[in-house]
Amino acid sequence: MITGLGAISAIGKNVNETWESIINCRSGIAPMTVLLPGELRFKNAAEVKNYDPSKYFSKKKLDSQDKFAQFAVIAAEEAVADAGIVWTDELRRACFVITGSSIGGQDAQDKGFQDLYIKKQPSLDLFTIPKTMPNAAASQISMLFGITGMAFNISSACSSSSHAIGNAYWMLRNGACDLAVTGGSEAPLSFGFLKAWEVLRVVSTDTCRPFSKGRQGMILGEGAGMIVLEPMENALKRNAKIYAEIIGFGNSSDAAHITKPAQRGPELAMELALKDAGISANEIDYINAHGTATFANDPMEVSAIKNVFGEHAKKLAVSSTKSLHGHILGGTGAVEAVITVLGLQNQIMPPTGNFLEVDPECDLDVVPNAAREGKMNYAMSNSFAFGGLNAVLVFKKWEGE
Repeated sequence: MITGLGAISAIGKNVNETWESIINCRSGIAPMTVLLPGELRFKNAAEVKNYDPSKYFSKKKLDSQDKFAQFAVIAAEEAVADAGIVWTDELRRACFVITGSSIGGQDAQDKGFQDLYIKKQPSLDLFTIPKTMPNAAASQISMLFGITGMAFNISSACSSSSHAIGNAYWMLRNGACDLAVTGGSEAPLSFGFLKAWEVLRVVSTDTCRPFSKGRQGMILGEGAGMIVLEPMENALKRNAKIYAEIIGFGNSSDAAHITKPAQRGPELAMELALKDAGISANEIDYINAHGTATFANDPMEVSAIKNVFGEHAKKLAVSSTKSLHGHILGGTGAVEAVITVLGLQNQIMPPTGNFLEVDPECDLDVVPNAAREGKMNYAMSNSFAFGGLNAVLVFKKWEGE
């Protein structure tokens, strides 16, 4: 059961702000304010607005945490407080922390390279390694709450946090733990990393328009999403607030190309997620699509959905909230999971923002430009990554006992 949610991104510094932006289709994409030491082909990103880390962390804590870990801790703290967890030594041993981050601490790494190669400094910041390591978020969360159970990070590009949530769900379901704090984070807006994306020519020079005719590509974003998972009997016993159930996880690998998606991989992940959930394709009401707004992904994903869902695809609502919070890379699946769960709880289908015109290759109901009320019992969230790594989550509306 999902009993706690936490989020921080360009569309909100907490869950309430995030959901308010979703229901109002308010995009967080804007010109970058980060100070960069050079020019970029693209100027826009989905930054966390007016972020002041000193409001969340002491100077001592900031000295050892890169921004991606800060975001993860902020979201985890919100999720754990939301769940009303009362810690005991026994629960701390029985709790797992599983995070997803593709790239770790890019700010610290970028600064280290500049200090070393440009400024010619003889030594680097003492905390360069602790800041850059992708497991830093999991470690910081475990230390914050004194969690002594298993803690680790999954790095599978843009599927990282969906893989983290799915594996946490499987471990909880199999009895390996009694509680899980899981999700993911990313802070990719550092100059060297942005220059690397620039040469791929998949980042839009205006905004993110998934599934729309006239789209130019993705927009990079930053932030984190975290959820608290626990068995139904434990949640009911302590009278916890329950948002929704996670009931299925499917994953696959394309085994085809390092950057170009192969349709059969995403199809297989969706099929396996449905099988794991024990439901038919016709029971899904809404899909939070991977929907990057790239020329390669969007038609492929639509075609994959049509193949998996058949005639039912015409009845599905399929939206991409990356149009609002940007592509948070390893953290994006977790933010989208939070949004999907809130959609189920509130019976509101999140929108695809910035939509201009129907693309004949993407002719599904993409909930354009406005959130929509609608009956939803089951929802799916898709994450497809470079390297052909696919992760799909299935959620069920909580009906109560």
